[in-house]
Amino acid sequence: MHADTAAWLRHLKLEKGLSGHTLDAYARDVGRYTRFLEEVMGVRDAGGVTLDHIEAYLQELAAMDLDPSSLARAISGIRSYHGFLMGEGLTAANPAELVDLPKKARKLPEVLHVEEAVRLVETADPSTTGGLRDRALLETLYACGLRVSEITGLEPGQLFFEIGFIRVFGKGSKERLVPIGGPAMDALAGWMRDGRPQWVKDVKATRNRVFLNRRGTPLSRMSVWKIVRDAARAAGIAKPVYPHILRHSFATHLLEGGADLRAVQEMLGHVSILTTEIYTHVDRSFLHQVHKQYHPRG
Repeated sequence: MHADTAAWLRHLKLEKGLSGHTLDAYARDVGRYTRFLEEVMGVRDAGGVTLDHIEAYLQELAAMDLDPSSLARAISGIRSYHGFLMGEGLTAANPAELVDLPKKARKLPEVLHVEEAVRLVETADPSTTGGLRDRALLETLYACGLRVSEITGLEPGQLFFEIGFIRVFGKGSKERLVPIGGPAMDALAGWMRDGRPQWVKDVKATRNRVFLNRRGTPLSRMSVWKIVRDAARAAGIAKPVYPHILRHSFATHLLEGGADLRAVQEMLGHVSILTTEIYTHVDRSFLHQVHKQYHPRG
C-alpha cells in the first residue's frame, strides 16, 4: 500500500496545500494504519480493506491513549485516505464512508466470558520457547489488566514475585502496583528462567525488556496484536478479539466477582473513578443474581 499512500500524500500537498508539518503527521498516522493492516490483519491491498479491519484498528487507537487532537487527526487521515483511493478509482468502495469513526474509536471491545479468557490464555504451548513467551504474555495481560504499552515496556526490575506484585508505569509515567495471580506468576517466572535467556543475543538490544522477539529485541505492539489474535483463533473464539479486550475482561470479571470499584480503579491506573465506571456494564443475568441473593424481596 506504499504507492497508494504516496499518491494520497501528493494529493494533499498539491491540491489541498497542507503544510509540511501536517503532511508529516498524516504520513506517520496512515503509515501506522497501513502497517497494522499488513502486519496484523494480513491485508496488503487497500481494495481488500473492510469495515471490520478499520474497527479493529480503531480499537488499537483507543488502547494507545492518544490525546484527543492526535486521535481526531488519525481518524481524519483514515477517512481522507480511503476517500481519495475511491475517488481516483484505485478501490471500488470506501469502507470508512458510513462509519462514525470518532464514536467507534472510543467504543470498548466486547468482553470475553471467563471460560473464553481461560481458553485463550491456555492455547500457548509452554513446551516451546515461543509458547513460553506467549503463555506468559497472555496470562499477564489478563491477570493484571495491562495496556499493550505497559506490557511491551515491562522490565525485569518491575517484577516482584516474592510478594506477588508487578510495578507498572502507565499514562504519564504514573506508577502503580498490580497483584499477579499464581498462574500468571508461574508462567512469567518460567519465561524469565527458561525462555527469555535463549533469545538474548545482545544484552543492549533487549533494552532491558521482559518480552522479546526471536531476534532478541523488544516485542512490538503489532506482535502483541498478532499473538492475541492467533490465540483467539486457536481457542475457537469467533468474536473480534484485541489485546485491550483482556484489560476490559480483567476489570469486568473482577467487578462481577464482587470487587470494590475503587480497588479496580487502582489496579487499572485510572485517575478518575468515572473512567473505571465504564467497566460496570455487567450483564443483566448477573444483576438479577445479585438482586436475588441480597435483596430481602429478591
